Amino acid sequence: MPQKEAEDPSSLRISPPLSEDGAAVHDLIAACPPLDTNSLYMNLIQTTHFADTCALAREDGDVIGWVSGHIPPREPDVFFLWQVAVGEKARGKKIPKRLVADIFSREACRNVKYLKTTITPDNEASWGLFRSIARWLGAPLNESEFFDKERHFKGRHDSEILVTIGPFELPASL
Repeated sequence: MPQKEAEDPSSLRISPPLSEDGAAVHDLIAACPPLDTNSLYMNLIQTTHFADTCALAREDGDVIGWVSGHIPPREPDVFFLWQVAVGEKARGKKIPKRLVADIFSREACRNVKYLKTTITPDNEASWGLFRSIARWLGAPLNESEFFDKERHFKGRHDSEILVTIGPFELPASL
């Protein structure tokens, strides 16, 4: 079961995003290579239409962390985590897990039993994060091919491996 992180004495605040956060999210992602940037408009859609399944970390008023995701329409027990971005100064504070815990504590995720995401084979930081999340959730992690470099991306992007963590039970409070 997930363990609630110890309270951080700093001014770190985690919350759903607001539409006004779209530009800051876009800037944070751009400052975190090798993350794929989307259009600013897409980040605005995430901060509005998908606010219930996205989370933003602020410290001293600055946006320092972001997790975006959604519940796929045909998989109501899955949280698909799309992107994690943490600013350089904020790394090492377990912010990604704290953002996921915040999302999982919301009504929108009450039926979630699986976390899915995609990771490129060489992204060691993401592999480490999601192995850690699997341990935190006390759930197995499985991998399968999802988007192939040649077949789906026509050579313009590395292959993406589908990572499935679960099943797991979310406790009443995280």
